[in-house]
Amino acid sequence: MKHVPARRTDADCTVREDPAEIPALRGTARVIIASTRAADGSYEDRTGPRLVQWLQARGLDAVDKRVVSDGPEVGQALAVALGEGIDIVVTSGGTGISPTDVTPEQTAPLIDREMPGILEAVRRRGAEKIATALLSRGLAGMAGRSFVVNLPGSRGGVEDGIAVLDPILDHLLEQRDGGDHA
Repeated sequence: MKHVPARRTDADCTVREDPAEIPALRGTARVIIASTRAADGSYEDRTGPRLVQWLQARGLDAVDKRVVSDGPEVGQALAVALGEGIDIVVTSGGTGISPTDVTPEQTAPLIDREMPGILEAVRRRGAEKIATALLSRGLAGMAGRSFVVNLPGSRGGVEDGIAVLDPILDHLLEQRDGGDHA
C-alpha cells in the first residue's frame, strides 16, 4: 500500500483528513488522558476528543477514551489496554516536569522496543512555536503488538503529535505485522 501524506496547514497545525489521500488504518485504539483534574471533573478534557476524532477519521474499528488521575492509574490503564490487545494506545498528559507528571515512568516498564525518534520529532515541531515544548518527556514504542505513545497534555502538543504520527501510522502497523519496506 502506497502512503500519500496528509495535507496540513502551517497556520494551525491541523491535519486535513481527505479519505482519498489517507489510507484507512485497521485495528483498535484507546486514548488515555492523564489528568487528575479532568478525572475528578474540575477540568474539561480538551485533548481527548481531538485524539478520538483523528483516530476515528483514520478508520480504526474501535476508538475509546479513558480519563485517569496522574500517577499509578496511568500505568494501570495502560496495562489494561495492552492486556486487551489494543493496537494503538495514545496517552495525553503527565509528560512534563511537575512532581505528578509520571506518565513516562508508568509507560517505560511496559515498552519492549522504544522509538525515540517519534517524540524527538514532536518536541522539535513544538519548539518551533514555543521553547517549553522541549520539556516534554513522552515516550513511544512497541509493547508486544501494541504501539504506545505519550503526547503532551496541551492542545498544541497533541496537534504536533498528530502531525508527526499521521503520516507514519499505516507503515508502523504494516511493519508490526511483518510487511516489507515499500
